[in-house]
Amino acid sequence: MRRGIPSLRSLGLVKKSAISNKIYSISLRFHSNSPPSLLEKYKNLVEQGKLQNDPYQERVAFELEKLLSRLQQYERDMEDYHVKLAEWEEKREEERLKLLVKEAKEKQETGGGGIWMSMNKQRDRILEKFAIFGKKGAEIQPGVGRWVSYLNRERKLNSLVGRRPVVPSAPKGLYIYGNVGSGKTMLMDMFYSATEGMVKHRRRFHFHEAMLNINAHMHKIWKNQVQGKSLQSNISSWIENLPFDMKVKEWLAAEERYKQDVQMKNILLAVADEFLIDQQADERGASILCFDEIQTVDVFAIVALSGILSRLLSTGTVLVATSNRAPRELNQDGMQRDIFQKLVSKLEEHCEIILIGSEIDYRRFIAQRSNDQVNYFWPLESSTLKQFEKMWCQVTNQLGGQITSETIPVMFGRVLDVPESCNGVAKFTFEYLCGRTVGAADYIALAKHYHTVFISDIPLMSMEIRDKARRFITLIDELYNHHCCLFCSAASSIDDLFQGTEEGTLFDLESFQFETETEGGKLRTDVLAKGNVGSVGAPSGIVSMLSGQEEMFAFRRAVSRLIEMQTPLYLEGVRGLHPYFQKQNQGFGNTLSSNLQARASS
Repeated sequence: MRRGIPSLRSLGLVKKSAISNKIYSISLRFHSNSPPSLLEKYKNLVEQGKLQNDPYQERVAFELEKLLSRLQQYERDMEDYHVKLAEWEEKREEERLKLLVKEAKEKQETGGGGIWMSMNKQRDRILEKFAIFGKKGAEIQPGVGRWVSYLNRERKLNSLVGRRPVVPSAPKGLYIYGNVGSGKTMLMDMFYSATEGMVKHRRRFHFHEAMLNINAHMHKIWKNQVQGKSLQSNISSWIENLPFDMKVKEWLAAEERYKQDVQMKNILLAVADEFLIDQQADERGASILCFDEIQTVDVFAIVALSGILSRLLSTGTVLVATSNRAPRELNQDGMQRDIFQKLVSKLEEHCEIILIGSEIDYRRFIAQRSNDQVNYFWPLESSTLKQFEKMWCQVTNQLGGQITSETIPVMFGRVLDVPESCNGVAKFTFEYLCGRTVGAADYIALAKHYHTVFISDIPLMSMEIRDKARRFITLIDELYNHHCCLFCSAASSIDDLFQGTEEGTLFDLESFQFETETEGGKLRTDVLAKGNVGSVGAPSGIVSMLSGQEEMFAFRRAVSRLIEMQTPLYLEGVRGLHPYFQKQNQGFGNTLSSNLQARASS
């Protein structure tokens, strides 16, 4: 388990749930001869004192357990479905090419007149319909004839091959929402771990990483289309070999290009179809998406999430998601209402909406029960700075002591220069990571490359450095999501870090509306072509209307995560923690040392 969160019962405020034993016995009937179920693992953690029973968490664990019990059969159903779908797609493409060749043959035999006369008649009928509604013929786009022939061909294919096979009924997923530190991510991660080996296609994304992946897929698809048009001749090889004259071949090539253009207009559908598959495209089965911190921070997020999640849910993907808000409350600023409402309807149709209702941040309690860890140094004065530097020396000495600079890949061909690093450990100043035009893509690359990160000279956050504060929040999110160990030197305690300075607080709720960083307000085509991304992972030029209330939640989340990142329970899960903790933390250092050695040698 990655993150442990205690509960109200540890404070003596909640009695043991009356339905606890009943739920437990139901779970045992589901898996009487199996390894411990998710609910049993949750109860085991309670018995070990790492968690305390919480009625809200227990209910979510029970619902996740029920979902797990349905996945094995659903995996088999989806395997059968994908076999039928592949056969249908192959047959449909075969018949589509036959129809094209048949139309081309008619054109060849009539010298082109037959087909063009037919198409002109179809075009005239459409023009008449537009005239009925007061539309002028001049308003019809030149490509309407090709559009009509494309639609007619699709209808013929439906009658010849039949419609797309029906997706098996999917188990309802879960949309878990609640306050900071209530256990949403912990429970989702327990579910995700339990699905390993159960379903073939499973992915876990945090919001920032998901947005970057969406943008990367869009860029890839667009780039492939452009390269395909520039590298290939106007006439494909299969068309070139047909026994038709050049005009007919050109017509065939134009029809094929039009089909590709239609697909490009539905680029989000193409992105969704590749979103979960990755390297397992040849394997058929169910798909699970675990999505942490669903947000609608800007227009791009609403449009992208609506298109992609709607497609995934409609094609059988099971979604388990977390958020701080219920679906209908996500879009506080009313952006793209119609598109947003479609997203909400899909979420409510395909997910159980469950509130974890506690108002208490449990991360604070586990921190209070733990021994203090010396990896957050404050204030910025000579004695604490010396301790911070001493810790850096101790950690790097344990790892060989060879300090080097290096460059790590980010995405879209970009790189991040790392001034000081040593076998999985890196050191930066706050200004270097948060004072420049870097963002989520850089922080994700950093978190994937280093298991331990040192950040020095973190100031008090204020309106004067608002952009830096937002980048710092994103940085903390990604280090936490990738379970990195973090050492900091800062101007204040964690609780006071976001309280503002003498010049003013960090935000004013009455007037605070901010925009995502842009790079000259680039058009969508420029975004696709260059793959540029803003600080939150959305393409550049997409304006964010995130409210002060949302930013307030982000600050609280950052504080909560920083507190948890100081605790032994969090550090147990760090994938390559340095041997220094073998001496400092008896009881979990032994497990970590082997992980570190494996990471350092790779």
